[in-house]
Amino acid sequence: MRTSWWLWALVAVCTGDQFRDEAERIMRGTPVIDGHNDLPWRLLTMFNNRLQIERANLTSLANTHTNIPKLRAGFVGGQFWSAYTPCDTQNKDAVKRTLEQIDVIQRMCQMYPETFVCVTNSAGVRQAFREGRVASLVGVEGGHSIDSSLGVLRTLYRLGMRYLTLTHSCNTPWADNWLVDTGEDKAESQGLSHFGQSVVKEMNRLGVIIDLAHVSVATMKAALRLSTAPVIFSHSSAYSLCQHRRNVPDDVLRLVNQTGSLVMVNFYNDYVSCRQEATLSQVADHLDHIKKVAGAGAVGFGGDFDGVSRLPVGLEDVSKYPDLVAELLRRRWTEAEVRGALANNLLRVFEAVEQVSDHTQSPEEEPIPAAQLQASCRTMYGYSEAPSLHRQPGALLASLTTVLLGLGLL
Repeated sequence: MRTSWWLWALVAVCTGDQFRDEAERIMRGTPVIDGHNDLPWRLLTMFNNRLQIERANLTSLANTHTNIPKLRAGFVGGQFWSAYTPCDTQNKDAVKRTLEQIDVIQRMCQMYPETFVCVTNSAGVRQAFREGRVASLVGVEGGHSIDSSLGVLRTLYRLGMRYLTLTHSCNTPWADNWLVDTGEDKAESQGLSHFGQSVVKEMNRLGVIIDLAHVSVATMKAALRLSTAPVIFSHSSAYSLCQHRRNVPDDVLRLVNQTGSLVMVNFYNDYVSCRQEATLSQVADHLDHIKKVAGAGAVGFGGDFDGVSRLPVGLEDVSKYPDLVAELLRRRWTEAEVRGALANNLLRVFEAVEQVSDHTQSPEEEPIPAAQLQASCRTMYGYSEAPSLHRQPGALLASLTTVLLGLGLL
């Protein structure tokens, strides 16, 4: 009996190695594109964005989920880096601080060109794969970063932003966030306001991916029905498996299927198991569920590394992706399904967003209410006659910044 027990143990180990070897083989040809990584935020909080100090060296960076050796070990070939600024910057300095985080991402590419290449389109991602570099894309996390200005939205696009998360954990004046569904926040836009619809349309026109992580269910449904291009959830999981309002319910997953959209599964324990502890196998359960309800083309990875405090056993940092892929192979995912989850599903969405974009079409415009513009004029200049401008409410500083950037004066 003892011999039999050891034999079965040996078979299990060998089988595990087989799946791990197969995962690495697949990932050499199709590396993972991760939907959300908060390393830029960590660089701000740890080093105040000073990338040249010794401790900030990304080849030896410690106490983070992400560094260059870990990215290599995890076969990460594409990464949406989060340009994030907290909700308490809304209506204050959100635009400025978002620009600073975009700058950090671009400086990462400049300082480590052998590892990172900043790209802005799907062709750039594919080229980075061929070169063995990490295609680095900018995802702006939170609609408050545009300060309710389509001009700022367009400017961030020109600076490389390729997805915008419509809200973070706070309402914007034009979209409701997930805390509305918990009762902690009050619904203000019933999903998307009229201006919020203008934001979605302008993102379609520009070719910016709409990201519905962090939004309310009403906002999810409104954006999915309005957008003419597929959307993503850059770092969300399945509500049926963990009843956390940051996750995606099944009726929305069916809309994801109908629109060719994508859910990139989050690894945060609280969204995986609704507990402080979670496992790699439970993350695979979320991937299985989304595949079952929304289809294999709707599945991706959005680890949320360096943005969360608790990660599953077996997925402690970005180097662990091959172990998750091995688990999917053990669960009889086909090679095509695995390659889809790794990169091909995101590339399909990205290409569809690019095809829908139309820069020959006139930009969206939205007039600012005269009363607010007059108040801004009184505050800054001491007069009450408002000039005729066209934009949605937001800080006047953001408007001036946008104009000066457009003129090449900043």
